[in-house]
Amino acid sequence: MSYRIDRRQFAKLAAAVAAGAVLSNTAGAAEAFRLGALNSITGAGGAYGPGMLEAIQIAVAEVNAAGGAAGRQFELFAEDDQTKPDAAVLAVKKLVEINRVEAVVGIWPSSVQLATLPITNAANVPSFNVCGAPELETLDDKDLVFQFYASNKVIGAVFAEVAKKRGFKNPAVLAYNNATMVAQAENFRSTWEAGGGEVADFIVYEPNQTSYRTELDRALSKNPDILVLSSYTPDVTIILKEWYQSGYDCKLISPGWSITQAVADALGPEVSAQATTISNVPASSTEAYKAFHEAFVARTGRQPEMFATAAYDMVIVLALAIELAGASAKGTEISAKIRNVTNAPGNKVSTFAEGLAALKRGEEIDYEGASSPLEFGEAGQTTPAFGIFGFEDNKLALQEVMTLKS
Repeated sequence: MSYRIDRRQFAKLAAAVAAGAVLSNTAGAAEAFRLGALNSITGAGGAYGPGMLEAIQIAVAEVNAAGGAAGRQFELFAEDDQTKPDAAVLAVKKLVEINRVEAVVGIWPSSVQLATLPITNAANVPSFNVCGAPELETLDDKDLVFQFYASNKVIGAVFAEVAKKRGFKNPAVLAYNNATMVAQAENFRSTWEAGGGEVADFIVYEPNQTSYRTELDRALSKNPDILVLSSYTPDVTIILKEWYQSGYDCKLISPGWSITQAVADALGPEVSAQATTISNVPASSTEAYKAFHEAFVARTGRQPEMFATAAYDMVIVLALAIELAGASAKGTEISAKIRNVTNAPGNKVSTFAEGLAALKRGEEIDYEGASSPLEFGEAGQTTPAFGIFGFEDNKLALQEVMTLKS
């Protein structure tokens, strides 16, 4: 479950974050570690940003209660990127240039990460995200950017595997025209064709239209048995409404952030019953997830979703890397230790306090996260498990869990 807050509510929350962070640092002798939270509180990502910020606060409190990272308490500064690249640039400049943060966590959309990367990388500030943009694997030439969500290259391949497994033969693709969604669609196509299949049509559509009927009619004219939608919620809502009005009978597959429960509520079971959605899911069997889940429910009264769970892991991973790098370590030195605290081999740990104690004993550690095992590749990418969801009586339901290596 997710929710939205407005700008006034966020201003109050950000003020509370700052006040709490300052109070948490009064007892520490070492200089505070200034941490920036850049979240999509408003805009298209407003369904997820507030929960991500609360998860970050939970993790910050956990780190500070254990004495801080390398003796440094976290001082948190929060900004709303409004799910807009231009607003994000202004927000991250404030975090980096005025608040002088030493890391940025919580970035949700690829457009924001891509827009802010030149600023954070120029300042040698690590940034952690749940983006899927494949471009990050080549644009980040300093190894400062870490993805806590699967790349859209991998997501596209999973779409193809699921469609093949369920017996579809003639898919048509509709993709939102930005680099991220087109990459997802292209990787669906390449995986599908590598398996011997053919794509009925591949259509890239322009965003912010009041109707997508022209593009939809073109796709349906090829008689697809499934529509593959690399889309966002606003455009997919229009597409699905027009698809239903067309009377054409086929199945639908989309990212989990696209056809959401809110979309099903708005359009009804006649539409949602035809849809399959795919998204990363938390590592619900791990001790890290169980502890975070308990803390998040106690704080909010809600169940945490994947993005909030990943945001929690961002802070814990960062803190463990700081502990290993040392109190005086700078951004590039901290990022160089990320894989040392997350990747095998090493003694498995599931909390910051547990990892802290092991590092103080001189042990190697492998933090098993709440969101995934967190085995980062050379380009800072990781691949959590995928949940395959359908709608039963218009309610989103997990049908299958799939793992796929990046």
